[in-house]
Amino acid sequence: MKNELLYFIPKESHCPKSLSNIIENHPEIKFVSLVGVDLSGNDTDERIPVKIFLEDIDNFLYGHAAQTDGSSVALPGIASLNNAKVDMISDLDCNWFIDYNYENIDEITGKPVGTIRIPCFLKHCNKFVDSRKILKNSIDYFKSSLLELLAKHPESLTSFGITFDDIDEIIATSATELEFWVKTPNDKAETEELSTSQTLQEQYWKKTTGCVRTAMEQTLTTMDSYGLEPEMGHKEVGGVKAKLTETGSLNHIMEQLEIDWKYSTAIQAADNELWVRDLVQETFRRNGLEVTLNAKPIDGVAGNGKHIHIGVALKLKDGRRINLFTGKENQFLSGIGYGAIMGVLKNYEIMNPFISSTNDSLRRLKPGFEAPICIVTSLGRSVEVPSRNRTVLVGVVRDNSNPLATRFELRSPNPYTNTYLAMAVTYMAMCDGIRYALESKLSDEELLAELSKNPGETSNYLEKDRAYRSEEDVFDDYTEEERTRFFGKAPATVHENFNAFVNFKDKLSVLTANDVFTEAVINSFKLSSTSKWATEIKNRILSNYMDEIRSYKMLHQYDKALDLDVKNWMIINDLRYYLMKDSYTSKSLFTRIKTAIAEKDYDTVSNLQIELDEKMSLLRSMYAEYQKNLLDI
Repeated sequence: MKNELLYFIPKESHCPKSLSNIIENHPEIKFVSLVGVDLSGNDTDERIPVKIFLEDIDNFLYGHAAQTDGSSVALPGIASLNNAKVDMISDLDCNWFIDYNYENIDEITGKPVGTIRIPCFLKHCNKFVDSRKILKNSIDYFKSSLLELLAKHPESLTSFGITFDDIDEIIATSATELEFWVKTPNDKAETEELSTSQTLQEQYWKKTTGCVRTAMEQTLTTMDSYGLEPEMGHKEVGGVKAKLTETGSLNHIMEQLEIDWKYSTAIQAADNELWVRDLVQETFRRNGLEVTLNAKPIDGVAGNGKHIHIGVALKLKDGRRINLFTGKENQFLSGIGYGAIMGVLKNYEIMNPFISSTNDSLRRLKPGFEAPICIVTSLGRSVEVPSRNRTVLVGVVRDNSNPLATRFELRSPNPYTNTYLAMAVTYMAMCDGIRYALESKLSDEELLAELSKNPGETSNYLEKDRAYRSEEDVFDDYTEEERTRFFGKAPATVHENFNAFVNFKDKLSVLTANDVFTEAVINSFKLSSTSKWATEIKNRILSNYMDEIRSYKMLHQYDKALDLDVKNWMIINDLRYYLMKDSYTSKSLFTRIKTAIAEKDYDTVSNLQIELDEKMSLLRSMYAEYQKNLLDI
């Protein structure tokens, strides 16, 4: 049956005649769904019977396919209660995936009921306001700007052995990879057990077994059916060994996995990632497993990343492809490559809010978990031997035997990062750096020297007091004070992250060039993310912490406890009271946070959240030590 299903409809078939034939020949396809992606990365989903679609197919394809009142998408400051109409415009220039419901079998064909997912753009008051359109506009701007720069500076093409007239088009390529945790429902593993397994690397690239193996293999074969060309699936660093039940099945599963697949054009790559997330969750669910895509599902253990790979190539009129990042034999990168990576590093403060805009995302970016905490890159210790430094923000992926493989790896995104906006800000920042590299007429050697500058060295583009390249272990070889001084201070909260729009206001012009990111869009994204941040603290984080604090009870018996046990508990209990117990004379930390949120005093909320996280971390470690010293519990 699988071979008889249609999995995607290529852009060449997005016309009334082809679509009518496809639906007629595949009666199991019962619905269409318009997939718009708002600024928060939420994708819309609905069920429109194919009969309705076919009756009004011209309008679906070439007009306003549908409209929403704005309640289904996050566009604060744009769509309001008294101006809520948002039009959905079908995107005909990408693959349309067929979403099959394997739990709803069509009685006539015996096949699962399918829904055509039609990616679309969102339009409000005749202005596009969605993530997909922003990415499309950024790519269009990047390509046109780069072509203009190459025309003005044809000498930049000499090292590639071509002239400007040889160029057919610029191709912006991207790829993502997905990390996620899987577990049997309602199971919990001890953090210390997971942390120990991670430190000992007991799970990394080990063999998958049982239902995890089945779900992984089914996911990869299904991805292949959708034309996604999966490249690898494997265990990641996190997890513990599952337990065997009396019936021979596995239980108490808690494992971290990663899936990689082939690159594509930027918008298609983002669409692919959105679809793969759904495939993974549904496939593992059918195998009795729960998937967690959160950036930091378990404190003290490795979180989930979603590295984004970025490349730029030229398609020549003779059919050849040239990677614009690949350098000469004695260089890590080309001048364009150096410029692109310098653009990302210089402008990352204003990129970061679009990449790490949640509490969870910033919890992942901590020292010691292979997640970047500094604005720094690594090129490799030598040109001859490419290396991969897993402690930096932007890695350079090179293969001396394959010039087309050169690309950048942005390591900060997580599975819930809005891939469309993350790619958009990256290409806009790269454009700024490439412009500097070409207009400055600096040689590859001079650009490399500027990228490798020490703090305090004057630079025409990069900031004087900063360093931007390190081949060392950023976690272990620098103190926290050195990291901050060399590479900048990492934001600790969502509010601190968004303060970059004020602290680095002069850099915003990089994003607003050609109105790719308008002030209205930036403000809407900030409003939405800030509201989510504060709401999650008040209604979820504090609530979860309350349950956690209440679970920390006195365990010792007075007749068997030693003075150390009594002292430890007294300190723990004082901390419990400080965190969540009010009195007539003092308010708990929880109450002070709630008050600041109600008053929208976000500076205070941010500072108190930092204190809260520190105090909760201290409480956990103190209670663990208290437990370990007790014999009779």
